[in-house]
Amino acid sequence: MATRTPHVDETTRQLKVDLQQLTHTLEELVSATADDSRSNIKELRTRAEKRLKETRERLEARGERLYGEARDTLHHQADACDRYVHDNPWTSIGIGAVVGVVIGMLIGRR
Repeated sequence: MATRTPHVDETTRQLKVDLQQLTHTLEELVSATADDSRSNIKELRTRAEKRLKETRERLEARGERLYGEARDTLHHQADACDRYVHDNPWTSIGIGAVVGVVIGMLIGRR
Protein backbone atom coordinates (compact mmCIF):
# COMPACT_ATOMS: atom_id res chain seq x y z
CA MET A 1 0.00 0.00 0.00
CA ALA A 2 2.88 2.36 0.78
CA THR A 3 4.19 2.02 -2.78
CA ARG A 4 0.98 3.49 -4.20
CA THR A 5 1.02 6.68 -2.11
CA PRO A 6 3.71 8.55 -4.14
CA HIS A 7 1.85 7.62 -7.33
CA VAL A 8 -1.42 8.98 -5.94
CA ASP A 9 0.34 12.15 -4.73
CA GLU A 10 1.87 12.67 -8.18
CA THR A 11 -1.51 12.10 -9.84
CA THR A 12 -3.15 14.60 -7.50
CA ARG A 13 -0.43 17.17 -8.14
CA GLN A 14 -0.70 16.73 -11.91
CA LEU A 15 -4.49 17.04 -11.74
CA LYS A 16 -4.14 20.34 -9.86
CA VAL A 17 -1.68 21.63 -12.47
CA ASP A 18 -4.00 20.61 -15.33
CA LEU A 19 -6.98 22.30 -13.73
CA GLN A 20 -4.97 25.46 -13.01
CA GLN A 21 -3.83 25.64 -16.65
CA LEU A 22 -7.36 25.11 -17.90
CA THR A 23 -8.73 27.73 -15.51
CA HIS A 24 -6.05 30.22 -16.56
CA THR A 25 -6.82 29.69 -20.25
CA LEU A 26 -10.56 30.08 -19.68
CA GLU A 27 -9.96 33.27 -17.66
CA GLU A 28 -7.92 34.64 -20.58
CA LEU A 29 -10.78 33.76 -22.91
CA VAL A 30 -13.28 35.58 -20.75
CA SER A 31 -11.11 38.68 -20.43
CA ALA A 32 -10.38 38.66 -24.17
CA THR A 33 -14.09 38.48 -24.92
CA ALA A 34 -14.50 41.84 -23.19
CA ASP A 35 -12.09 43.37 -25.73
CA ASP A 36 -14.13 41.85 -28.57
CA SER A 37 -11.05 41.51 -30.76
CA ARG A 38 -12.09 38.79 -33.21
CA SER A 39 -8.63 37.41 -33.93
CA ASN A 40 -7.73 37.36 -30.25
CA ILE A 41 -10.98 35.57 -29.37
CA LYS A 42 -10.45 32.91 -32.05
CA GLU A 43 -6.90 32.23 -30.89
CA LEU A 44 -7.87 32.00 -27.22
CA ARG A 45 -10.91 29.88 -28.03
CA THR A 46 -8.72 27.45 -29.97
CA ARG A 47 -6.24 27.28 -27.06
CA ALA A 48 -9.06 26.76 -24.56
CA GLU A 49 -10.61 23.97 -26.63
CA LYS A 50 -7.20 22.30 -27.00
CA ARG A 51 -6.50 22.50 -23.25
CA LEU A 52 -9.99 21.27 -22.43
CA LYS A 53 -9.57 18.29 -24.75
CA GLU A 54 -6.11 17.47 -23.32
CA THR A 55 -7.36 17.75 -19.74
CA ARG A 56 -10.39 15.58 -20.48
CA GLU A 57 -8.16 12.90 -22.05
CA ARG A 58 -5.77 12.97 -19.08
CA LEU A 59 -8.62 12.74 -16.58
CA GLU A 60 -10.17 9.82 -18.44
CA ALA A 61 -6.82 8.02 -18.59
CA ARG A 62 -6.18 8.64 -14.88
CA GLY A 63 -9.68 7.50 -13.99
CA GLU A 64 -9.24 4.28 -15.92
CA ARG A 65 -5.82 3.69 -14.34
CA LEU A 66 -7.09 4.37 -10.81
CA TYR A 67 -10.08 2.08 -11.42
CA GLY A 68 -7.75 -0.68 -12.59
CA GLU A 69 -5.48 -0.25 -9.59
CA ALA A 70 -8.43 -0.29 -7.18
CA ARG A 71 -9.83 -3.39 -8.87
CA ASP A 72 -6.45 -5.15 -8.67
CA THR A 73 -6.03 -4.21 -5.01
CA LEU A 74 -9.53 -5.45 -4.22
CA HIS A 75 -8.86 -8.75 -5.97
CA HIS A 76 -5.58 -9.10 -4.10
CA GLN A 77 -7.27 -8.44 -0.74
CA ALA A 78 -10.11 -10.85 -1.53
CA ASP A 79 -7.59 -13.55 -2.48
CA ALA A 80 -5.65 -12.97 0.75
CA CYS A 81 -8.88 -13.23 2.77
CA ASP A 82 -9.86 -16.41 0.93
CA ARG A 83 -6.45 -17.96 1.61
CA TYR A 84 -6.67 -17.02 5.29
CA VAL A 85 -10.13 -18.59 5.65
CA HIS A 86 -8.95 -21.78 3.95
CA ASP A 87 -5.79 -21.95 6.05
CA ASN A 88 -7.58 -21.15 9.35
CA PRO A 89 -11.18 -22.39 9.10
CA TRP A 90 -11.87 -22.60 12.86
CA THR A 91 -10.48 -19.15 13.51
CA SER A 92 -12.65 -17.80 10.70
CA ILE A 93 -15.74 -19.50 12.14
CA GLY A 94 -14.96 -18.01 15.56
CA ILE A 95 -14.52 -14.52 14.13
CA GLY A 96 -17.80 -14.86 12.21
CA ALA A 97 -19.61 -16.01 15.35
CA VAL A 98 -18.27 -13.11 17.42
CA VAL A 99 -19.25 -10.60 14.73
CA GLY A 100 -22.72 -12.16 14.55
CA VAL A 101 -23.17 -11.91 18.34
CA VAL A 102 -22.04 -8.28 18.38
CA ILE A 103 -24.40 -7.36 15.53
CA GLY A 104 -27.22 -9.26 17.23
CA MET A 105 -26.64 -7.37 20.48
CA LEU A 106 -26.58 -4.03 18.67
CA ILE A 107 -29.81 -4.80 16.83
CA GLY A 108 -31.43 -6.13 20.03
CA ARG A 109 -30.82 -2.81 21.82
CA ARG A 110 -33.26 -0.95 19.58
